Amino acid sequence: MRLSGKVALVTGGSRGIGFAIAKNFSENGATVIITAKNQERLDKASSEIPNSIGIVANIRNKDDVKNVVDKTIEKFGKIDILVNNAGIFPKIKELHEIDEDEWNEVLDVNLTGQFRFTKEVIPYLKKTSGSIINISSDAGLKAYQGFNADAYSAAKAALVLLTKCWALEYAKDKIRVNCICPGVVDTDMTKPFLKTQKDKEFMDNEHPIGRIGQPEEVAKAVLYFASDDASWITGAILAVDGGESIK
Repeated sequence: MRLSGKVALVTGGSRGIGFAIAKNFSENGATVIITAKNQERLDKASSEIPNSIGIVANIRNKDDVKNVVDKTIEKFGKIDILVNNAGIFPKIKELHEIDEDEWNEVLDVNLTGQFRFTKEVIPYLKKTSGSIINISSDAGLKAYQGFNADAYSAAKAALVLLTKCWALEYAKDKIRVNCICPGVVDTDMTKPFLKTQKDKEFMDNEHPIGRIGQPEEVAKAVLYFASDDASWITGAILAVDGGESIK
């Protein structure tokens, strides 16, 4: 029970990596608040995760973000851990084909949304010497041939550097800020790219270890950063990607 007594907030926690993180936190003793835009999906997820509650929120709406934090404090009195996991993936297209509204939406959800939640939670993390874990991507570490998702890559790369900025800014408050960069993980977000056996084989082969990842494997790395096992670690960027980013 590595998170016994802790209160954790996981954005985008109703499915995929976020759900796996929330479930692992719960299994390790934490009370978990999960957010998502879809009420039905949120209700289903929270019913499957002990000691969790779901609060509907659009990460693009600062009032929604504030409401999540206010309700968490009202009910539990503190926040120990924030996992900035929520994100969207755009349609694959080259830069000159991207509509400006598409570009802005991806940056707003995948970057500014993380700013909104972090900004709201910082005053409470100061009181608990808390921990922030940002979920970036190995696409935030390097460019990939044929991976034409520029707004996504830009947002994820920015989150990597912001992790280091926030780690330095709030080290004096004993707030630790670390970052996980997953490779391709078997989630709803990646299913459109894994429709055929040929697609799956190609993607498996892109990862030197020979396969794509599972949400639970990312969740274990997040648990490490959130726990006291990582009490002397801040500003760290950890690739959890089967070796994809080191090719």
